[in-house]
Amino acid sequence: MTPIMQSQNWFHNKTVVVTGAAGFIGSHLCETLLHNEARVIGVDNFITGSRQNLSGFETHEHFTFLEADVSGPAEKYLADMEQLDAVLHFASPASPPLYQAEPVATYLANSIGTHHLLSFLKEHHPQARFLFASTSEVYGDPQQHPQAETYWGNVNPNGERSCYDESKRLGETICGVFARDLGIDARVVRIFNTYGPRIDLDDGRIIPSFIKQALAEKPFTIYGDGSQTRSYCYVDDLVHGILLFLAKEDLAGETINLGNPDEHTVLETAQIMHAVATGRETSLEDLPLLHQTLPSDDPTRRQPDIIKARQLLGWEPTISFEEGLGRTLKYYQSR
Repeated sequence: MTPIMQSQNWFHNKTVVVTGAAGFIGSHLCETLLHNEARVIGVDNFITGSRQNLSGFETHEHFTFLEADVSGPAEKYLADMEQLDAVLHFASPASPPLYQAEPVATYLANSIGTHHLLSFLKEHHPQARFLFASTSEVYGDPQQHPQAETYWGNVNPNGERSCYDESKRLGETICGVFARDLGIDARVVRIFNTYGPRIDLDDGRIIPSFIKQALAEKPFTIYGDGSQTRSYCYVDDLVHGILLFLAKEDLAGETINLGNPDEHTVLETAQIMHAVATGRETSLEDLPLLHQTLPSDDPTRRQPDIIKARQLLGWEPTISFEEGLGRTLKYYQSR
C-alpha cells in the first residue's frame, strides 16, 4: 500500500475518475486515492482487468464502478457527474501478449479514448486535471541510454508491438494539443517496468513470468542470451509518484518518466528471483534456465532517467528490487 501523502492532501473531497480501474496499476491507484479521501469513479470493461482486483475496496462508500468502454464518447458513462476534478487514463492492455491479442481495442483506448475523455473535460469540466498513462515503450529499442524525456525514441511504426507503442505516442500527441491549444491541464507519465501484488501472472512480462515459474519450481524462460536489460519499479513507489505528479501545481503539459533506474540484465533478474524465492544464492551456471528465441522488436536496454521526477516532484523509488520481489512473492504464496 502506498503511504498516504503527507503535507497538504490535494485529493481530500476531490472526485477522480480512474479508467482501467480493474487493472494492476489502476486498482492500486483507486485504493490509494480512497485512502487519501478522494471520491473515486472506476471505469473498466474487463478486457484485461479483473474484478478480483477491486475486491478490497469495491464496497467503499466513496467508490463507484462503471463498466464501460473508454473508446466510446465519455458522455455515455460520465454524463451524470456534477463534479470532476481529475481523470487518470490508465485503460489499455499493457503487456505484449495481451495487446497483441487485442490490437484494435489497444490502439482505440490510447488514441480515440484519450481524445473523447479530453473533449468531455473541455466541454463539461475544463478545470479538471488529466493524467495520461504513457509508457517507456514510446522509446522503442532506444539508442540513447538512459532514456530522458527529451529523447524521441526508436520505434517500429508497423511492428508487432506498434498497436501499443504508437497509440501511446499518439495519446501523448493528443494530450499536447489539448494542453497547448485548448487550455486543458493534461499531463503525461511515462511508466517503466512495474511489478507487485495483483499483477497478472499470465501477462507475459518478465517479472510475472519469473514469479509463476519460481512458485512452480520450473526453469526461468530466457529470451535470447539474457543480456538485455530492464529496470523494475515496485508498484507502491510508482503510485506515489503518479499521485505526486497529479497533485503538484503548475505542471500542465509536462511529461515525466517514472521508474526505478536500478538496471539488471534478464539473467541477473532470474538469479535475484531465484535467490528471493529459495533463500539461497545460486551461480548462473547452476540456475535452471530455458532459452527461447528473442521476440520481434524486443528492446535491448531499458532504463529511466528520473532527474526530472527528482527535480519537479522530489520523487525517487525507495523500495529495493529484493524487497519488492519478496513482498510480491509473499502475496502470491498466500493466495
